[in-house]
Amino acid sequence: MIPEINFWGVLVATISSMVVGSLWYTPKVFGNYWMRTANVSPSGEAKDAVRPIILTLIVSFVSAWVLAGAAAIAQDFYGGSFLWNSVLTALILWGGFTAARFVTHDAFEAGPPG
Repeated sequence: MIPEINFWGVLVATISSMVVGSLWYTPKVFGNYWMRTANVSPSGEAKDAVRPIILTLIVSFVSAWVLAGAAAIAQDFYGGSFLWNSVLTALILWGGFTAARFVTHDAFEAGPPG
């Protein structure tokens, strides 16, 4: 069974993820803190950022696609409110994959949590 996924919704989610990420990592928000804690020093050349940006774009698209598919499957299974099922599915996937990975990673890293 392949769930029906709104391609345009996935594209909007991908673009919004990139916009939020670009704002989040600006030096005036958390960029300087992130560079300091991750021991990253910018080279100052735009070409050095192309590969990570393309990789992030691909990962954001795949993540949005998977979340949309999981939300569609949850909707078929549970019925009821699509919004509530989508939020619940997102929280479960976040807790099971993203939060668990970060907690494990931070437990073995010497830096501050987060």
